[in-house]
Amino acid sequence: MTVYEPIGPDAASGHRFDQARRWSAWLDLRFAQRPSGRGPVTRLVRNAHEGPLRVQRPFHPEGPNGCCHVYLLHPPGGLVSGDALTFNTSVGAGAHGLVTTPAAAKLYHADSHDVAWAQHARLQVEAGGTLEWLPQETLAFDGSRGTQSTTIDLEAGARCLGWEMLALGRPASELPFVSGRLEQSFRLTRAGRPLWIERQTLDPNHRRFQGYWGQGGATVQGTLWAVGLDDEEAAIEALRAELAPSPRWAVTRRQGVLLLRHLGADRNEAWDQCERAWSILRPRLAGVPAQRPRIWNT
Repeated sequence: MTVYEPIGPDAASGHRFDQARRWSAWLDLRFAQRPSGRGPVTRLVRNAHEGPLRVQRPFHPEGPNGCCHVYLLHPPGGLVSGDALTFNTSVGAGAHGLVTTPAAAKLYHADSHDVAWAQHARLQVEAGGTLEWLPQETLAFDGSRGTQSTTIDLEAGARCLGWEMLALGRPASELPFVSGRLEQSFRLTRAGRPLWIERQTLDPNHRRFQGYWGQGGATVQGTLWAVGLDDEEAAIEALRAELAPSPRWAVTRRQGVLLLRHLGADRNEAWDQCERAWSILRPRLAGVPAQRPRIWNT
């Protein structure tokens, strides 16, 4: 498990204002299959945390033998300069876990020293296990500076379906994303073999941000992935048939990873599209119909 260690004598309390300042928090979760009188059940068998990150309790809205749902709680509701959050989630053989959040995450303007924030997620799934990683969208305010990374390690025979959605600026308040810098990276391996490695920098002052060959001026982006489908081509055809045609999204597959991309200007549209794609793919991946987490209705 990766844990950020305080730097310097005052860093533990955050009482410093240089680049070494850090307020760290981590959450370590594990889902495992356990026997019961009614058959195998997925339990949350590890729920360790430090700092303002936690899970209060697991839910089984799909029945006692169904997928175990958990909600990641971060009471501050956003990241400021010096914050460092680490999420570790593992799923054992035969278990099925779904992880989401109660609201959108916010990335606030950096302080006067331009201290960055950091957020890292590491997802591990054993053979026969299934993980759904479905956080609500992230809102990056103008001037935000930080790094996000998602590392997915799958054993052969593991299944994973997830997404990441990012909205830049606050268009409704006429506060666009015109300064700051975000670095995002994804790394997915299966049986130790790298299948998807990607890194991007979002900098409104770089020509890629406005170039048609890059961000193209879009303020909302989404990436959905699925690994472990029995028939990837049939899944892609189902998405193309059931999702509304639009130049703002496309789907493909590479080395056993199905990827759906969205690039636009409306975060509600991106969310609706990714949720619809999830509802199409979930039965094909996990063999059960989509069960919308109740927290999404609040």
